[in-house]
Amino acid sequence: MSKRWLREKKRDYYYKKAKEEEYRSRASFKLRQLNEKFCLIKKGDKVLDLGAAPGGWMQVAREIVGSSGFVLGVDLAKIKDFRLENVKSIQGDFTRKETIENIKEILPSCDVIISDASPDISGVWDIDHFRSVGLCRSALSIADEILKPGGNFLIKIFQGEHTSEFLNEVKKKFGYVKATKPGASRSGSAEIYIAAKGFASQPPQ
Repeated sequence: MSKRWLREKKRDYYYKKAKEEEYRSRASFKLRQLNEKFCLIKKGDKVLDLGAAPGGWMQVAREIVGSSGFVLGVDLAKIKDFRLENVKSIQGDFTRKETIENIKEILPSCDVIISDASPDISGVWDIDHFRSVGLCRSALSIADEILKPGGNFLIKIFQGEHTSEFLNEVKKKFGYVKATKPGASRSGSAEIYIAAKGFASQPPQ
């Protein structure tokens, strides 16, 4: 990490705000803003968070679902335990079958799937975009397996030539789909978020 990058990070408004409010990452505010806009997560919901480390989105999801809901986070990296009965984590690759089976053992069905996952950044944009789309498709396939009818879906994707194609794939499965960018996203970031509501086993009419 360069000294310049660290200085910019420390000056970042949401980075400072995350420290003040004891969130594990600045990304927490992205989920807060997106949920305020789209009402994807509600009290009592069961939520699956893919690519969850260090746990910033899990914290916000738990705040929303309360003690009557449940949050399961999955990541390649180990997620520090929240010490809450209704917040659990799995260390694993959600693109692999064995991890998906582990998810289903803990959470056979859920109301919402969220993902702020990013691929390992290569620095070559076409490669990074392609990998991002691959993660998104893996998350969407998990929705086919465990997301309840009428459930909601929120995922980050790096913009590129396959973004529209993936957006259309989501539209075939959900009644409402919107591409958006929260205010907490960095201005120079090429990430966008796809918010989808009303999961259907058949394409919406």
